[in-house]
Amino acid sequence: MRILKQKLTWLGVAIVLVVLIVFGLAMMGSVLGSKPKELPVALVVLDQPTELATGETFAVGEIIQETLGSNPALPFVWYVVDSEEKAREGMDKRDFYGAVVLPVDLSTGLLSLATSSPIHPNVKLITNEGMSTQASTVVTQALGQVLKMINEELSQQLLGQIGQQKEHIPVETAKAFMAPMNVQEEVMHSPGVNNASGNAPALLTQIMWIGSLVTGIVLFLAGKRVVDAGSRRWTVSALQAIVGLVIVSFSSGFTIWMATSWYGMEMADAGTTWLFLWLVGSAFFLLQSSLLNWIGFRAMPLLVLLMFFSIPLLNMAPEFLSHTTRDWIYSWTPLRFAAGGLREVMYFGGLDAASSNTSVLWGVFVGFLVLLLASGFKAGRSTDAAPTSVTVGLK
Repeated sequence: MRILKQKLTWLGVAIVLVVLIVFGLAMMGSVLGSKPKELPVALVVLDQPTELATGETFAVGEIIQETLGSNPALPFVWYVVDSEEKAREGMDKRDFYGAVVLPVDLSTGLLSLATSSPIHPNVKLITNEGMSTQASTVVTQALGQVLKMINEELSQQLLGQIGQQKEHIPVETAKAFMAPMNVQEEVMHSPGVNNASGNAPALLTQIMWIGSLVTGIVLFLAGKRVVDAGSRRWTVSALQAIVGLVIVSFSSGFTIWMATSWYGMEMADAGTTWLFLWLVGSAFFLLQSSLLNWIGFRAMPLLVLLMFFSIPLLNMAPEFLSHTTRDWIYSWTPLRFAAGGLREVMYFGGLDAASSNTSVLWGVFVGFLVLLLASGFKAGRSTDAAPTSVTVGLK
């Protein structure tokens, strides 16, 4: 049992515990127990109130609007828009995770159920799946359940009203009242086939981060050997950037080809996706190589921790995260801008949809390219200078 008396053994146990705590915090702390909060959803109320025989106004659209807005259990922020087209435009711009559209004939259609020509009004529940599969699932399930409850309440209310007017309710009328509204579900910006349920952008981001990191390490080691052999440091840094960007260009193209050919990932425009993925990989490579060139392999823990703290957030809508996670990690991590931009390119119409994330990545590209080139002029043990001979005189 001498091994238990060694300080190194207990130091190893302490290190393992620290590693488990840190990576547990990175992989689980920010996502486990997360709940949706304030998901933006559009509400379109086109319903025209109608007048009852008693002279009262029957406005089902207003009733549903009040019910949805006053329900504290729903994790939504409602944005009332005046047309379905504006709601769809908002979803195209990634403003809403979904929309509820109450038709013009909602009230009149419900009253017609007691007549010989019943009309079941169609309420639309539209989800923006490309924006976030996780959030769209919450929208579908929560609003689907609420609309079902509203349907049941309307059924009981209408049956009660018709029961007061007639002693016997015809079977066909009773059947019509069982489900007064038809709820039509629609999906916008569907990720398509073999897209990991909408998580393909996050997967591609992770692959490019790891691939760029391997490229950066290899070129860093190769450049260090060349500098030690006598080459000028600034020339090596410039060649390191050029060669790395060429390798990233090839690796990003290969990744797209592999995803589509080997795994059947459906892409609306593989060429545009490749261009953006090249920008992603290039920004990652320049960031990683700059840190390696300036502080050496001491940068590796930073890069690894950045990856592990960022990966769990890539598939989550920001409304699911705590304020601490959003402010301290999600708001600045470059992997988030990469995954978000890829999502916009792949599911929302190409590079035009990803303008804001593209600008951020170009900023990372240019900034760290300058830092990488500047590392060629840093002071260090260099063999650029010619050796100086020293003559020792003996007396």
